[in-house]
Amino acid sequence: MTTYNGWANYETWRVNLEIFDGMELQADLYGMELSEAADWMKEFAEELIEQSTSEGIGRDYALAFINHVDWREIAEHYVEIETDEEEIETDAE
Repeated sequence: MTTYNGWANYETWRVNLEIFDGMELQADLYGMELSEAADWMKEFAEELIEQSTSEGIGRDYALAFINHVDWREIAEHYVEIETDEEEIETDAE
């Protein structure tokens, strides 16, 4: 299996870097199952593309690009981060 910078593929790495990296997702993902979180992230990315681009070839290419993203991998990454942060906060109390 080919990976890119530790991610499933280039598309997954790039979408995580460009869209989700640095976002506070705790409130958005709280209580979601992994598959729900993955679906939410895909919908978020699609809406972002649709809101920031006009109809045409650029939008079509962007939407085709994100079809290759491993949304579950990105969701796992953020659910893991949120869980780690909650454990740190609990330990500090």
